[in-house]
Amino acid sequence: MEIEASSTHEAVSQRTTENLTQSIVGGAAAGVVVDTILFPLDTLKTRLQSQYGFWNSGGFKSIYKGFAPAILASPFSAAAFFATYNGMKDLITPHCSQELLPFVHSTSASFAEVSCCCIKVPAEIVKQRRQALLNAKSPLAIMKDTIRQEGMRGIYRGYFSTLFRDIPFSIIQFPVWEYSMKRWKIFKGRPINSAEVAACGAFSGAVASAITTPLDVAKTQIMLAEAGSKKALNTNIITVLIDIKKEHGFKKLFAGFLPRIFSIMLGGGIFFGVYDKTLRIIGFER
Repeated sequence: MEIEASSTHEAVSQRTTENLTQSIVGGAAAGVVVDTILFPLDTLKTRLQSQYGFWNSGGFKSIYKGFAPAILASPFSAAAFFATYNGMKDLITPHCSQELLPFVHSTSASFAEVSCCCIKVPAEIVKQRRQALLNAKSPLAIMKDTIRQEGMRGIYRGYFSTLFRDIPFSIIQFPVWEYSMKRWKIFKGRPINSAEVAACGAFSGAVASAITTPLDVAKTQIMLAEAGSKKALNTNIITVLIDIKKEHGFKKLFAGFLPRIFSIMLGGGIFFGVYDKTLRIIGFER
């Protein structure tokens, strides 16, 4: 019995290690590819949402400004996301019925966003300030200046507003993605391929991005705010949303709506497609 228990424990441990490795490698590859391809669209979206206006923030010029911090953080944040997401799924799923799977996916995605944002937010601060042409200094100099002026709080300004945007986004996206794949597999009567996984990712991304655009606008303005300004000092996303509506009208809450939906729909397709293809290359099959 002891030998059987030991063997079972080793098998579970090995499977967990393999799943973690697959999540890290697949997530890192997907993050790098999608951020490289879609960075120009992300820049335009940031400038449309900026409180300083599209043209004052750079318009159509220098659309790869801020690329370095984004691409350096991307593999680590995406790897952290999928490692946490799949780890939580493996932990919770055995204790839940099929009817509760959307809850499992939403909960797992929420925990994944918390870990992912620890890496993503400091890079996002630097990236968006470069994108909006608010600072001509190097990414490292921007980071140093931010820490000197505001302390560690400065480089994590917008952390909670990012979570407030990304957790609802993922709570919508991942159950829709998982359910779409499940239904497509049943419809086809066979395992789905990477292109079909990508299509489900594009659909889920479009749905989630449309609903959460106002949260993205508020997050962008908090991150772009000058040190000491009202938005920099008060990072309550609800207050920021109310202020945006008062100052610029309801329409501003959906600034960058089309670029955001298009880029996330395209990004969702690329991201989940590359993620799935990478998993298959290293030996995982759905």
